[in-house]
Amino acid sequence: MKKQYAVIGMGRFGSSVAKSLYSFGYEVLAIDSSEQRMQEVAGFVTHAVQADSTDEEALKALGIRNFDVVIVAIGQDIQSSILTTLILKDMGVPVLVVKAQNELHGKVLKKIGADKVVFPERDMGLRVAHHLISPNILDFIELSDDYSIVELQASPSMIGKSLRQLDIRAKFGCNVMAVKANGKMNISPNADDTIKPGDVLVVVGENKQLRQLERAYAEE
Repeated sequence: MKKQYAVIGMGRFGSSVAKSLYSFGYEVLAIDSSEQRMQEVAGFVTHAVQADSTDEEALKALGIRNFDVVIVAIGQDIQSSILTTLILKDMGVPVLVVKAQNELHGKVLKKIGADKVVFPERDMGLRVAHHLISPNILDFIELSDDYSIVELQASPSMIGKSLRQLDIRAKFGCNVMAVKANGKMNISPNADDTIKPGDVLVVVGENKQLRQLERAYAEE
């Protein structure tokens, strides 16, 4: 059986997550206290219910503990976000993903049992900043506070050189995990593979080292 998801809070982030999961073919329950918001998403999810997520009895009536994953995407109301997280954790929800407004909010959510805390505004800000700093950076994924993955468009100075010649690991302490070429992903590139125009290098490393790598190729 496919996983079942419940998304609480139909702001921009929550509605986007709910619609995306539904478009992938999953069963999605959308919950928000606003009747207007529920009407707006009703056609894009499996079920849309107007309810107060801080009302434990209301959540029990929805059978929310039976869902595989619950995403708490409540916007500005940090108190409601924390209370909702506490109630869901106490109810035994298997996996709980919660949106945080800031680092302090995130720390509180982790302490009270959130399985994963996401920072959509911060993460998008990081991605935009990386794109601005280096036009060669196509994507940026933060793995932890210290490590990330970047997709680096091959720069002119890379073209015609092999991975051995680029020697990114020795110069920057980062590892080339894969190379995308013509829409295909090579997840075990050979050291003697030659970089061609349009190739994309998928690189993992410490954030400090990745920044050095980005700056080195951004200055071309």
